[in-house]
Amino acid sequence: MKRAKITMSYNGSAFMGSQQQPTTHETVIGTLIIALKRLKINSAPKGSGRTDRGVHATHQVMHIDLPLFWTDLTRLKEMLNLQLPNSLRILRIEFVESEFHARYSAKRRVYRYVIKEGTTNPFEDNFVSFIPALNREVIADAIGCFVGTHSFELFKKSGNDMDHFTRIIYRAYAYSHKGYFVLVFEGNGFLRSQIRLMVGFLLRISAGKATKEQLIEQLNCVKRYSTDIAPHNGLYLTHIKY
Repeated sequence: MKRAKITMSYNGSAFMGSQQQPTTHETVIGTLIIALKRLKINSAPKGSGRTDRGVHATHQVMHIDLPLFWTDLTRLKEMLNLQLPNSLRILRIEFVESEFHARYSAKRRVYRYVIKEGTTNPFEDNFVSFIPALNREVIADAIGCFVGTHSFELFKKSGNDMDHFTRIIYRAYAYSHKGYFVLVFEGNGFLRSQIRLMVGFLLRISAGKATKEQLIEQLNCVKRYSTDIAPHNGLYLTHIKY
């Protein structure tokens, strides 16, 4: 067996999340496993982290141990893409050292959250979070509060199986691009639904329902002011740094 690193993109609205589940094959890994078995590859891929149902990825990373007869990785990529639905594309496959682990070797993860001001439309609904009115200035100001080392205990979804909640956020900023408003978060890791809860608080500030000072208090675990969770369709995993 030889270890390979797989980089892929997917439309999260087509899957029940990224992780393999016992009750359905309609997940990213479940779909990939079916395609791999058709090519006589029986080992299961391991992901850099999970994405929830409806969350997209432009550059998700997984690793897998390949049988020795698979030496032509360009051919393997082509064959897999023929087997996979159009909602899931293999971008690159490359051999790596046996110690490489898609999750535990990762140093940083980058997510983007895409917002559009106005009413929804059927062409973008699965890929953009529509907000009727948006105060871009206050969001751009408040998002920087997340930068640093914090306990995100009050920014996690109930049922989170992690036993520690401290994460480092290296960058958090917002920018406008061709009518969209994009929030960027780069950290060493994120709790389940953490980013959507962070965005949910920023949207409360935008709507005048919360303040930057309250955000800081919740971030310091003084008091919980918001449990709002932003819609899944605007969230993208965009980069894993090793």
